[in-house]
Amino acid sequence: MRLCLLALLLCLATGRDVTASEEDRKPNFVLMMVDDLGIGDIGCYGNDSIRTPNIDRLAAEGVKLTQHIAAAPLCTPSRAAFHTGRYALRSGLGSTGRVQVLLFLGGSGGLPPTETTFAKRLQEQGYTTGLVGKWHLGVNCERRGDHCHHPNTHGFSYFYGLPFTLFNDCRPGEGTDVLADLQNRLWQLTLLGSLALLSLVCVRVCGLLEVSVSVIVAVTCLCLLAFSVWFVPFELLMTWNCIIMRNQEVVEQPMDLDTLSQRLLGEAQGFIERNAGRPFLLFLSLAHVHTPLFSSPGFAGKSRHGLYGDNVEEVDYMIGRMTETVDRLGLANNTMMYFTSDHGGHIEDADEQGQKGGWNGIYKGGKAMGGWEGGIRVPGIFRWPGRLPAGRVFDTPTSLMDLYPTLTHLASATHSDRLLDGYDLMPVLEGRTERSQHEFMFHYCGVYLNAVRWHPPGSESVYKVHFFTPNFSPPGAGGCYDTKVCLCHGSHVTHHNPPIIFDLHTDPSESRPLTPDTEPRYQEVIQQTAKAVEQHSATLTHTHPSHTQPDTHTPRSEPVPNQLTWEKILWRPWLQPCCGTFPFCGCTENITSTLA
Repeated sequence: MRLCLLALLLCLATGRDVTASEEDRKPNFVLMMVDDLGIGDIGCYGNDSIRTPNIDRLAAEGVKLTQHIAAAPLCTPSRAAFHTGRYALRSGLGSTGRVQVLLFLGGSGGLPPTETTFAKRLQEQGYTTGLVGKWHLGVNCERRGDHCHHPNTHGFSYFYGLPFTLFNDCRPGEGTDVLADLQNRLWQLTLLGSLALLSLVCVRVCGLLEVSVSVIVAVTCLCLLAFSVWFVPFELLMTWNCIIMRNQEVVEQPMDLDTLSQRLLGEAQGFIERNAGRPFLLFLSLAHVHTPLFSSPGFAGKSRHGLYGDNVEEVDYMIGRMTETVDRLGLANNTMMYFTSDHGGHIEDADEQGQKGGWNGIYKGGKAMGGWEGGIRVPGIFRWPGRLPAGRVFDTPTSLMDLYPTLTHLASATHSDRLLDGYDLMPVLEGRTERSQHEFMFHYCGVYLNAVRWHPPGSESVYKVHFFTPNFSPPGAGGCYDTKVCLCHGSHVTHHNPPIIFDLHTDPSESRPLTPDTEPRYQEVIQQTAKAVEQHSATLTHTHPSHTQPDTHTPRSEPVPNQLTWEKILWRPWLQPCCGTFPFCGCTENITSTLA
């Protein structure tokens, strides 16, 4: 009898230990980001013609944010802010001119090694961290293989994917996205030099003029130099920029786009399966729906919106497979899943076959358009069964920068050693409050403060103050169709004094500017945003407390060299990642899996 009682007590004690162990286990995180997806492309955000049942299911089983804001309307600065919880210019990734993103994998610019990402913070807490897909925050600084900007350096234990991004240059026949006008000038210079050389040779051979051999040799050298400056970095862009890396090894150069989708999905699922028994963070950064668009056999021609719609529906399929993997492994109740886009859709991207960029719904503007809502308002969906209420919708301003403090809080990481611009989202996501801590948000176009968002305490209004706006072209258009992307400086913008003000609560499409006659708080809005700008500007150069940690910490925002200068973004052969012996770079990954 005593032995039976002892065995029973032992079983109960063991059961309590297992339960406690399960409860104490840190949560897993699966973050999924689409490239260039418009908020209007998703069913649960109002699209009734593109089928996205799996993304819609995430929203139905979790929390949907309807005012989720990217910190920038372009890839590189938006992703820098996402990873660090800080505005991109704090990391030196704000543009001062036409170059607004990293353009060459062989450049020296990128996310500085001194920055701290949420992956690094979670890695310090014992998490296994992985990034599958797009990075676009640099690789090397001073030499090939130093990997100072590489995902492995920034806290990701495992990396498989595109260290750069998907550009039209990655598919023959799609044109170029990289300094097309400069390429044309260099080509014309090469042709003129060749014509001059040919003329000199003819003149000498015909005896019309006395032309020395040294002159011909000098002109020949100039022609070869002009040809090399044009041909090597630009005509070989597919080889230099369009590569796949596994950790720090180049495994495919150039990459095969026809199999990329299934490889990224397979790697992401495999990462979860390998790490199901321990805390993990996975960031699945999809190459979709950036151009060139995919033409996968299982999805081509299936949507009602051409190739772009096919790509969105393929994204939905991939999100469904990720959700199925988490559920199949019994991880759902201990895994926060998150879905978003890095910024709004590229509305100017179209050709004779139709629209190739996303739809931003009722919101004005799109990718690369500064603070206009269409370029920065993105989907924001969180799913965590048993922890987050299902089917809840919140319209309070939130930011992609909020992921950093949210993840580090849930992972029980210590306070940050630097100023953060994001806030912990859990009070909102769990329904403990309907207002985020963002009273003000600052919307940048490069390094230039384009607009400020103010959500006054106790008010439903969300005021948006635009200090300048990009000049659309042709006049009267809704985007920069002449240049394909809007720019943030000089004659490309129009400054407004007084600024243009909208109330997003009543006018989310930013179509009815407020005036002193129509808005009683007009002067107050201008005054309050001016004070906020002054205080925010001081944080860019001076020491003062971080709002995310009101204890004894006093982080400092140190000046960081600009990472988007011509010096840093232009191609350098000694920085170029290479499979094989440079410059004879080339290899193909062995593909054994297919997309089921």
